[in-house]
Amino acid sequence: MRYLEGSGKELAGPPLERADLDDDPLRQFLSWYEEARRLEAGDPSAAALATASREGRVRNRMVLLKAVDDRGFIFFTNYRSRKGRDLEENPQAAFTCFWPASRRQVCARGAVEKTSAEESARYFQSRPVASRLSAWASPQSEPIPPERAFLERRFREMEERFASGEIPLPPHWGGYRLLPDEIEFWQGRSNRLHDRFQYLRAPTGGWKIQRLAP
Repeated sequence: MRYLEGSGKELAGPPLERADLDDDPLRQFLSWYEEARRLEAGDPSAAALATASREGRVRNRMVLLKAVDDRGFIFFTNYRSRKGRDLEENPQAAFTCFWPASRRQVCARGAVEKTSAEESARYFQSRPVASRLSAWASPQSEPIPPERAFLERRFREMEERFASGEIPLPPHWGGYRLLPDEIEFWQGRSNRLHDRFQYLRAPTGGWKIQRLAP
Protein backbone atom coordinates (compact mmCIF):
# COMPACT_ATOMS: atom_id res chain seq x y z
CA MET A 1 0.00 0.00 0.00
CA ARG A 2 1.19 3.50 -0.80
CA TYR A 3 -0.15 6.29 1.37
CA LEU A 4 -0.88 9.50 -0.51
CA GLU A 5 0.65 12.63 0.92
CA GLY A 6 -1.15 15.95 0.74
CA SER A 7 0.23 19.41 1.23
CA GLY A 8 0.18 19.08 5.00
CA LYS A 9 -1.57 22.43 5.28
CA GLU A 10 -4.56 22.67 7.55
CA LEU A 11 -7.79 23.98 6.03
CA ALA A 12 -8.16 26.59 8.74
CA GLY A 13 -10.55 29.46 8.18
CA PRO A 14 -12.77 31.75 10.25
CA PRO A 15 -15.44 30.31 12.56
CA LEU A 16 -18.92 29.59 11.23
CA GLU A 17 -21.84 29.96 13.60
CA ARG A 18 -25.57 29.44 13.14
CA ALA A 19 -26.07 33.20 13.44
CA ASP A 20 -23.87 33.67 10.36
CA LEU A 21 -26.21 31.65 8.14
CA ASP A 22 -29.15 32.82 6.08
CA ASP A 23 -32.40 30.95 6.75
CA ASP A 24 -32.52 30.12 3.02
CA PRO A 25 -29.65 27.87 1.83
CA LEU A 26 -29.87 29.11 -1.76
CA ARG A 27 -29.27 32.67 -0.60
CA GLN A 28 -26.48 31.38 1.64
CA PHE A 29 -24.89 29.62 -1.34
CA LEU A 30 -24.96 32.82 -3.39
CA SER A 31 -23.34 34.74 -0.54
CA TRP A 32 -20.47 32.25 -0.33
CA TYR A 33 -20.23 32.08 -4.12
CA GLU A 34 -19.69 35.83 -4.39
CA GLU A 35 -16.87 35.58 -1.85
CA ALA A 36 -15.36 32.67 -3.79
CA ARG A 37 -15.43 34.75 -6.98
CA ARG A 38 -13.15 37.27 -5.30
CA LEU A 39 -10.79 34.76 -3.71
CA GLU A 40 -10.51 31.67 -5.90
CA ALA A 41 -7.98 31.30 -8.67
CA GLY A 42 -10.14 28.73 -10.49
CA ASP A 43 -13.75 28.84 -11.64
CA PRO A 44 -15.94 28.94 -8.51
CA SER A 45 -18.92 27.59 -10.46
CA ALA A 46 -17.16 24.23 -10.95
CA ALA A 47 -18.96 21.40 -9.16
CA ALA A 48 -18.33 17.65 -8.89
CA LEU A 49 -21.65 16.13 -9.97
CA ALA A 50 -22.52 12.54 -8.95
CA THR A 51 -25.24 10.54 -10.70
CA ALA A 52 -26.27 6.89 -10.58
CA SER A 53 -27.83 4.53 -13.10
CA ARG A 54 -30.96 2.50 -12.46
CA GLU A 55 -28.71 -0.32 -11.20
CA GLY A 56 -26.97 2.02 -8.78
CA ARG A 57 -23.65 2.37 -10.61
CA VAL A 58 -22.32 5.78 -9.59
CA ARG A 59 -20.41 8.22 -11.82
CA ASN A 60 -18.85 11.54 -10.97
CA ARG A 61 -17.55 14.40 -13.12
CA MET A 62 -17.04 18.15 -13.07
CA VAL A 63 -19.73 20.45 -14.43
CA LEU A 64 -20.26 24.21 -14.31
CA LEU A 65 -23.24 25.53 -12.40
CA LYS A 66 -24.78 28.22 -14.58
CA ALA A 67 -27.62 29.62 -12.49
CA VAL A 68 -29.33 29.51 -9.12
CA ASP A 69 -33.00 30.39 -8.77
CA ASP A 70 -35.52 30.06 -5.96
CA ARG A 71 -36.00 26.38 -6.82
CA GLY A 72 -32.45 25.12 -7.17
CA PHE A 73 -29.20 24.85 -9.11
CA ILE A 74 -29.03 24.77 -12.92
CA PHE A 75 -26.44 23.21 -15.23
CA PHE A 76 -26.47 22.31 -18.93
CA THR A 77 -25.27 19.29 -20.87
CA ASN A 78 -25.91 16.82 -23.67
CA TYR A 79 -29.00 14.79 -22.73
CA ARG A 80 -27.47 11.73 -24.44
CA SER A 81 -24.29 11.90 -22.34
CA ARG A 82 -23.64 9.42 -19.55
CA LYS A 83 -24.91 11.87 -16.97
CA GLY A 84 -27.98 12.51 -19.08
CA ARG A 85 -28.70 8.78 -19.41
CA ASP A 86 -28.19 8.32 -15.66
CA LEU A 87 -30.60 11.13 -14.90
CA GLU A 88 -33.18 9.70 -17.29
CA GLU A 89 -33.06 6.40 -15.38
CA ASN A 90 -32.58 7.81 -11.89
CA PRO A 91 -33.43 11.53 -11.57
CA GLN A 92 -31.46 12.08 -8.38
CA ALA A 93 -28.04 13.73 -8.09
CA ALA A 94 -25.57 15.34 -5.71
CA PHE A 95 -22.80 17.86 -6.19
CA THR A 96 -19.94 19.42 -4.25
CA CYS A 97 -18.31 22.80 -4.79
CA PHE A 98 -14.88 23.13 -3.16
CA TRP A 99 -13.28 26.53 -2.70
CA PRO A 100 -9.78 25.97 -1.25
CA ALA A 101 -8.81 29.64 -0.91
CA SER A 102 -11.98 30.20 1.11
CA ARG A 103 -11.48 26.95 3.05
CA ARG A 104 -15.08 26.09 2.19
CA GLN A 105 -17.21 23.51 0.47
CA VAL A 106 -20.91 23.17 -0.24
CA CYS A 107 -22.62 19.81 -0.80
CA ALA A 108 -26.17 19.47 -2.13
CA ARG A 109 -28.41 16.62 -3.15
CA GLY A 110 -31.94 16.20 -4.43
CA ALA A 111 -34.21 15.37 -7.32
CA VAL A 112 -33.34 16.61 -10.82
CA GLU A 113 -35.67 17.86 -13.54
CA LYS A 114 -35.07 19.23 -17.02
CA THR A 115 -35.35 22.95 -17.51
CA SER A 116 -37.92 24.16 -20.02
CA ALA A 117 -36.98 24.30 -23.70
CA GLU A 118 -37.24 28.10 -23.48
CA GLU A 119 -34.74 28.26 -20.60
CA SER A 120 -32.36 25.93 -22.43
CA ALA A 121 -32.59 27.89 -25.68
CA ARG A 122 -32.06 31.22 -23.93
CA TYR A 123 -28.86 30.00 -22.29
CA PHE A 124 -27.67 28.18 -25.43
CA GLN A 125 -27.85 31.35 -27.49
CA SER A 126 -25.74 33.17 -24.90
CA ARG A 127 -22.84 30.74 -25.38
CA PRO A 128 -19.85 31.50 -27.64
CA VAL A 129 -20.29 30.38 -31.24
CA ALA A 130 -17.61 27.67 -30.89
CA SER A 131 -19.37 26.21 -27.86
CA ARG A 132 -22.68 26.06 -29.73
CA LEU A 133 -21.01 24.34 -32.68
CA SER A 134 -19.32 21.84 -30.36
CA ALA A 135 -22.70 20.91 -28.86
CA TRP A 136 -23.79 19.86 -32.35
CA ALA A 137 -20.46 18.27 -33.30
CA SER A 138 -19.73 16.06 -30.29
CA PRO A 139 -21.60 12.77 -29.72
CA GLN A 140 -20.77 13.15 -26.04
CA SER A 141 -19.78 9.99 -24.13
CA GLU A 142 -20.02 7.80 -27.25
CA PRO A 143 -17.00 5.80 -28.51
CA ILE A 144 -15.34 7.56 -31.47
CA PRO A 145 -12.27 6.92 -33.66
CA PRO A 146 -8.95 7.40 -31.81
CA GLU A 147 -7.78 10.22 -34.07
CA ARG A 148 -8.76 13.72 -32.97
CA ALA A 149 -9.27 14.51 -36.62
CA PHE A 150 -12.74 12.94 -36.32
CA LEU A 151 -13.88 15.67 -33.92
CA GLU A 152 -12.21 18.45 -35.86
CA ARG A 153 -13.89 17.25 -39.05
CA ARG A 154 -17.28 17.18 -37.30
CA PHE A 155 -16.70 20.71 -36.04
CA ARG A 156 -15.88 21.97 -39.57
CA GLU A 157 -19.02 20.27 -40.86
CA MET A 158 -21.10 22.16 -38.31
CA GLU A 159 -19.37 25.43 -39.25
CA GLU A 160 -20.42 24.84 -42.85
CA ARG A 161 -23.91 23.68 -41.91
CA PHE A 162 -24.67 26.82 -39.90
CA ALA A 163 -22.52 29.30 -41.80
CA SER A 164 -25.42 31.35 -43.12
CA GLY A 165 -27.75 31.50 -40.13
CA GLU A 166 -28.44 31.12 -36.42
CA ILE A 167 -27.20 28.04 -34.60
CA PRO A 168 -30.35 26.52 -33.07
CA LEU A 169 -30.62 24.60 -29.83
CA PRO A 170 -29.81 20.92 -30.52
CA PRO A 171 -32.70 18.60 -29.63
CA HIS A 172 -30.32 16.53 -27.51
CA TRP A 173 -28.96 19.42 -25.43
CA GLY A 174 -30.36 21.45 -22.54
CA GLY A 175 -30.50 22.18 -18.85
CA TYR A 176 -31.17 20.38 -15.61
CA ARG A 177 -32.30 21.86 -12.32
CA LEU A 178 -31.28 20.13 -9.10
CA LEU A 179 -34.04 20.66 -6.53
CA PRO A 180 -32.20 20.35 -3.22
CA ASP A 181 -33.68 18.66 -0.19
CA GLU A 182 -30.34 18.76 1.66
CA ILE A 183 -27.50 21.30 1.51
CA GLU A 184 -24.42 21.33 3.72
CA PHE A 185 -22.04 24.23 4.30
CA TRP A 186 -18.54 23.29 5.48
CA GLN A 187 -15.97 25.71 6.82
CA GLY A 188 -12.46 24.39 7.36
CA ARG A 189 -11.08 24.94 10.86
CA SER A 190 -7.91 24.05 12.74
CA ASN A 191 -7.27 20.60 14.27
CA ARG A 192 -9.80 19.06 11.85
CA LEU A 193 -12.60 20.45 14.00
CA HIS A 194 -14.41 21.88 11.01
CA ASP A 195 -17.70 23.78 11.20
CA ARG A 196 -20.53 21.99 9.36
CA PHE A 197 -24.15 23.08 9.07
CA GLN A 198 -26.81 21.04 7.31
CA TYR A 199 -30.07 22.38 5.88
CA LEU A 200 -32.84 19.77 5.56
CA ARG A 201 -36.05 20.61 3.75
CA ALA A 202 -38.97 20.35 6.18
CA PRO A 203 -42.12 18.45 5.11
CA THR A 204 -44.22 21.53 5.86
CA GLY A 205 -41.89 23.90 3.98
CA GLY A 206 -38.87 25.86 5.02
CA TRP A 207 -35.61 24.40 6.25
CA LYS A 208 -34.33 22.74 9.40
CA ILE A 209 -30.74 23.80 10.18
CA GLN A 210 -28.45 21.74 12.39
CA ARG A 211 -24.75 21.59 13.19
CA LEU A 212 -22.95 18.35 12.29
CA ALA A 213 -19.85 16.92 13.88
CA PRO A 214 -16.79 17.22 11.62
